[in-house]
Amino acid sequence: MSVEKSLLGKDTQYPTHYQPEILFPIERAPSRETYAQIEQQGCDWWHVFELSWLNMSGIPQVAIGRLCLPANSPYLIESKSLKLYFNSLNFTQFESKDALKTLVEKDLSEAAKASVTLTLLDANHLEVVQPQGQCLDKLEPKQLSSHPNASLLQLSDDRSIIETQYYSNLLRSNCPVTGQPDWGTVFIHYKGQKICEESLLAYIISFREHNGFHEQCVEQMYADLYHSFKPEKLMVYAAYTRRGGLDINPCRVSDPSLIPTQPVRLARQ
Repeated sequence: MSVEKSLLGKDTQYPTHYQPEILFPIERAPSRETYAQIEQQGCDWWHVFELSWLNMSGIPQVAIGRLCLPANSPYLIESKSLKLYFNSLNFTQFESKDALKTLVEKDLSEAAKASVTLTLLDANHLEVVQPQGQCLDKLEPKQLSSHPNASLLQLSDDRSIIETQYYSNLLRSNCPVTGQPDWGTVFIHYKGQKICEESLLAYIISFREHNGFHEQCVEQMYADLYHSFKPEKLMVYAAYTRRGGLDINPCRVSDPSLIPTQPVRLARQ
C-alpha cells in the first residue's frame, strides 16, 4: 500500500477498542530499487513506550515493548499505525502478559508477512549506556552535500586493513510524508581498507535533508558503504530518538554474527 494512504500526518482519533486492522504495512521492495541492490540481513528493533492494557480485574498494566522485525520481511509497519494499534489495546483485558504477547506477535507478523517478536520489559528496565567506538563528530570534512552522496566516500591514503567501530550523533533525516526531522546516532562496524574518516562523516551529514524512513536510510548507508569499499565486515546500526512514543533502531549487517545481542539504549532516546 502507498504510504500516502496511511494515517501519517493526518488528524486521527485514538481508538478505545482492539483494532488490528489499523496496522499499515509498507512494502520494502520499491525503496530498495532506488539504491544499490544488496542482500538485506539484520533487523529493525522498536521500543514501544506507550504500552498499556487491563488485567482481568480491570486494573491498568504497563510495560515497555521491544519489537524485532527481520530485515528480510516483505513489509515494514508504518509507525503511526503501530502507535494507534498499541493504543487500541489500552482498554482490552488480558489474562496474562503471555496472552498479550501472543496476540501482538500474531497481528504484527501478519502485517509484516514475517515472524515478529515482542519482548515485554519492566517500565524501569532499560539502562542507558555510552556509545562505543570512535566518534567522528569533531572532524571537519572538506566537502559537504545536502543529500545522500556516495561519491563523498573515499579511502584513506593508508590502505592498511583495519577493524573498528565508528559512531556519529549527527545523523538527521526527514519523514518522507510529514517532513518532520528524525534524529539519531549511527554506528558503523567496519573491517576493510582504512576509510578517510572525514569523508565518512561528510556522507553521514549528507542525509540531513533527505526524505526517508529510518529503515530506508540505514539500508542506503549500508549499500553505499558496501559498494564503495567492499569490506570484509560491515554493520550499520542507527539508534533514532523517540517520536510518538516509539523509537526505531534498524541494523543491517554483512553477516548475522555482527547483529548485537540487543539494541543499545542511548541518553538521547
